[in-house]
Amino acid sequence: MRMNTGEEPFKCEVCAQKFSVSGSLKRHMKIHTREKPFKCEVCEQKFSVSDSLKRHMRIHTGEKPYKCEVCDHMFSRSGNLKSHMRIHTGEKPFKCEACDQKFRVSGILKMHMKIHTGERPFNCKICEQKFSMSDTLKRHMRIHTGEKPYKCEVCDQKFTDGEGMKSHMRIHTGEKPYKCEVCNLMFSRDRTMKRHMRVHTGEKPFKCEVCGHLFSTCDSMRSHMRMHTGEKPFKCKICGQMFHCSIYLKRHTMTHTGEKPFKCEVCKKCFCHSGSLTLHMRVHSGEKPFKCEVCGQLFSQSGSLKNHMLIHTGEKPYKCKICGQMFSQSGHLKSHTVTHSGEKQFHCEVCEKWFARIGTLKRHAKVHTGEKTFQCEVCEKWFARIETLKSHTKVHTGEKTFQCEVCEKWFAQIQTLKSHAKVHTGEKPFHCGVCKKSFARIDYLKSHAKVHNGEKLFQCEICEK
Repeated sequence: MRMNTGEEPFKCEVCAQKFSVSGSLKRHMKIHTREKPFKCEVCEQKFSVSDSLKRHMRIHTGEKPYKCEVCDHMFSRSGNLKSHMRIHTGEKPFKCEACDQKFRVSGILKMHMKIHTGERPFNCKICEQKFSMSDTLKRHMRIHTGEKPYKCEVCDQKFTDGEGMKSHMRIHTGEKPYKCEVCNLMFSRDRTMKRHMRVHTGEKPFKCEVCGHLFSTCDSMRSHMRMHTGEKPFKCKICGQMFHCSIYLKRHTMTHTGEKPFKCEVCKKCFCHSGSLTLHMRVHSGEKPFKCEVCGQLFSQSGSLKNHMLIHTGEKPYKCKICGQMFSQSGHLKSHTVTHSGEKQFHCEVCEKWFARIGTLKRHAKVHTGEKTFQCEVCEKWFARIETLKSHTKVHTGEKTFQCEVCEKWFAQIQTLKSHAKVHTGEKPFHCGVCKKSFARIDYLKSHAKVHNGEKLFQCEICEK
């Protein structure tokens, strides 16, 4: 028997790796010869060494002989226990030479390196999407097969992978173990917090090769790419509507189920998903963390800031396929498209009026409820819509952003400009039903109508006539 002197006299002739005992060299040589003499009797998988077969058998037997002394978690392999212990110690010995990011496990570092190399050797045969890891491809395939093998024991919701279910469970437990050191916002998932950090750093490492648009997450870029390709792989099973992003399908589905599990503790309003509740809370807190670097205007949502920036850039990336009109936002294009189809699928239960968009129906509903949730901070007047409040605010600021191209007169509101434009065009679309006289504005028509019904609203303060 050879003593462990540190000497390694046995050398592999193929890769030059050295070994202290001949038996280790023999086992190693099977990597090069691809000889696998040890076979699993359950699933017929083959192995080059008997120890690998023994470890593999624990998958079938469920045996986990290695126990964590801190949290009592059990493992089938000692190596897995060692990697797990680094969660408790915080040790991350494997460092990426490209970006200095550290990892607990060497395998995760290897997978991470493919981000820098761009290597994606695993290809989906259905949609041609490529992946850097085989496991990621397997999980992706469940999108096409519909397989969801992981089930939540609380609400019976099913998931394509175990990590998705674990993250989901925190909705029920309320656990948010990850904290942003900048704004103290708590997160249920580590990677969600890392993505969130890009809000503060401004980092956008993912670039669209078509239009050059930058994104903070890879998923955001992939969803964006479908706008260029027109691909909509996610279909609603109830109404057949197609979506280019799975999250949009999930949100849409709740319009059919009516499910709103997230409740605001201030005004008791309920929401379909937690993100909407988080954004809504800023209405009460007044928080506006997103600032326009051009004009200094503040916004409560990053999406609102992005849409606002299009005012400065003049960019209108969304084009109507029917009439060619361009729009700065996809929502505006969708609303416009309905003008061609005439489709109105949302119904008011009070007055039987139909609407093309759910948002328009919700705003209309406030006519019946009298709800006014937006208050002017100057005169404390209340408004049912945020847009109306914004227009009203210009009364106090004196801001006039809309200019008549004919006489160059400025107006605070777009509707006032449109009404004014009829002075130049001579257009009078409002007709009196009694005498057929026409007017440029509806308020002029209302005043005129009093001539016919005999109504006199204005009194002389001297003679009271």
